[in-house]
Amino acid sequence: MTYGFDTLAIHAGQEPDPRTGAVVPPIFQTSTYAQDAVGAPRLGYEYSRTTNPTRDALQDCLAALEGGRVGLAFASGMAAEDTLLRTVCRPGDHVVIPNDAYGGTFRLFSKVAERWGLSFTPAHLSNVDDARAAFQDNTRIVWVETPTNPLLGIADIAALSQAAHDNNALLVVDNTFASPYLQQPLALGADVVVHSTTKYVGGHSDVVGGALILNDDDLASSLRYHQNAMGAVGGPFDAWLTLRGLRTLAVRMERHCDNAERVAEYLSRHPRVTSVLYPGLPEHPGHETATKQMRRFGGMVSFRVADERAAIAVCNRARLFTLGESLGGVESLIEHPGRMTHASAAGSALEVPGDLVRLSVGIETVDDLLADLEQALA
Repeated sequence: MTYGFDTLAIHAGQEPDPRTGAVVPPIFQTSTYAQDAVGAPRLGYEYSRTTNPTRDALQDCLAALEGGRVGLAFASGMAAEDTLLRTVCRPGDHVVIPNDAYGGTFRLFSKVAERWGLSFTPAHLSNVDDARAAFQDNTRIVWVETPTNPLLGIADIAALSQAAHDNNALLVVDNTFASPYLQQPLALGADVVVHSTTKYVGGHSDVVGGALILNDDDLASSLRYHQNAMGAVGGPFDAWLTLRGLRTLAVRMERHCDNAERVAEYLSRHPRVTSVLYPGLPEHPGHETATKQMRRFGGMVSFRVADERAAIAVCNRARLFTLGESLGGVESLIEHPGRMTHASAAGSALEVPGDLVRLSVGIETVDDLLADLEQALA
């Protein structure tokens, strides 16, 4: 039987415990397991870095929600990214990345992977021709964020999938901003989906994690090997918290989207705001593509003001919007990307504008959020 997204979020990988009937998967807070005989671990469990039943439940649920066969959970989004790169790539390979990628992703490429011998080229991935122009004979991965962080750019996943595969490269899509509820890249041709589950998947700003989801069994086998060999996995309680967050993902995302649409409309009329970056606005250059591949347009809104001084002042004056990094929690956050989440890109081709403010719009009463923005912009 085929179930809907909301049903899968509550039930996939989460059958009642067969021994007690508990409807919530137990937290298997253990590092090791008793074995039935030498070389015969019970149900395949021998050590929790390798496998753990609570993490397995999370991985199964994530795979179901993304429409994939295999899900792998990690200690952070960056751990997931690093494991993927070192599994798929070799020194001498090349990767195409967005020219407005997340600062942590850029730092991984520029400060870690590049020293290991992996080269990369930033490209304007909302334009498929620009992406193709960045390809090299040794391009192994086309790395996509859509929407991008923090400029909310939109890339056509299906078109980039074709372009990547024509060049014998994999298409990797960071789906963190959209969440599985709003967008499913595997169905559009992506080879691997990446998440920082810290964000919308967990949804409550109380746990850090990451994930990879895919359909290729051979690649999944290699990734499992590296997941265990490199060991960057979260603990059972982290998996349990993330799984608890997933159960309400659909209803939370609807409210995030409702509130973000109101915030974007308000900001687009404000005299002190010079531009609003939100794919739900008809004037956004990626609006048509986003409409085609997303259920709705998400809870992230960025906007620009007169200059960097004004942007910092808005961030500092906000009260209900908490000044802080990260995103995707039930509470609203405000930040200055140039000096916070994307400071690592300063002076590079990925440097973000100093007059930019990024909002993670939460699920509070939207009129209260608008009032806070009004006083912050006054």
